[in-house]
Amino acid sequence: MLESLGYHLFGTHKHGATKRCMWLRRALRGGELCYKGKFYGIASHRCIQMTPSIYCNHECLHCWRPFLEDIRLEDVAWDPPSELIEGVLSEHHRLLSGYGGSDKTDPERLEDAAMPKHVAISLIGEPTLYPYLVELIDEFNNLGFTTFLVTNGSNPDVLKKVRPTQCYISINAPEKDLYEQVCQPKDDDWDNLLKSLEVMANMHGRRTIRMTMIKGVNMVDPERYAELISLADPDFIEVKSYMHLGYSRMRLGRENMASHPEIREFADEILGFLDGYCIEDEAEISRVVLIAREDSSYNRILEV
Repeated sequence: MLESLGYHLFGTHKHGATKRCMWLRRALRGGELCYKGKFYGIASHRCIQMTPSIYCNHECLHCWRPFLEDIRLEDVAWDPPSELIEGVLSEHHRLLSGYGGSDKTDPERLEDAAMPKHVAISLIGEPTLYPYLVELIDEFNNLGFTTFLVTNGSNPDVLKKVRPTQCYISINAPEKDLYEQVCQPKDDDWDNLLKSLEVMANMHGRRTIRMTMIKGVNMVDPERYAELISLADPDFIEVKSYMHLGYSRMRLGRENMASHPEIREFADEILGFLDGYCIEDEAEISRVVLIAREDSSYNRILEV
């Protein structure tokens, strides 16, 4: 099923995946970069989005990916990091192969794209379910990549060990009951999320909270969101609207997308309960606002 949706699976046991990003296509045609480019200086055409685990332990309302049937993780045969890295780089170059013959392609960007610099470990599934995530990130780092890890925060013990360039934890509800409604975890993960936020406060590297705001569902109680954010002491906070895409359309409507002004207003409300943070940037096309800690030791723009 995943292959028919444009996912490229790799590894002996096919639990790793990559997919061509909309922003990669736009960038290769000379268009604008995604908001990570605006916020952090990441070139979309030099970024690979991938996952080492196509399996997830949540079924979030806003997720545009397909949900796979339940499997027993203890029965999965996991490939080693070296095999996943070889596979994803091979698939990345295969994804690029069709662009060389198009007169719409920017040749300079295509040449740069053949030498990727960034890996976003965020595609489908929950990456912390992969038992060798620590080693995978270390190997990517040793190869000179910047690594972006996005997690739902359900595995705090893994977060104590990983060393990505930038770690994201998703906060999609301000309290347990709404969390269970929005994220639909297969286990009782609320306490794990709280522990992960506390772990983040002491993590090596750049720390980011990601919030997907669903109008009419979880755009409530900014004070409680601020309390959760304070547990993590992040460098950055991304407040972003839910987008009516993919499989999420089976669960939510277009009316659940907040406008950019509504996202900006909610970000301001959260800021009212946080000390030492300010709105640093925003990307209206993606309906996202970037909040930054004023005394962060990290520059917003990565040096790559």
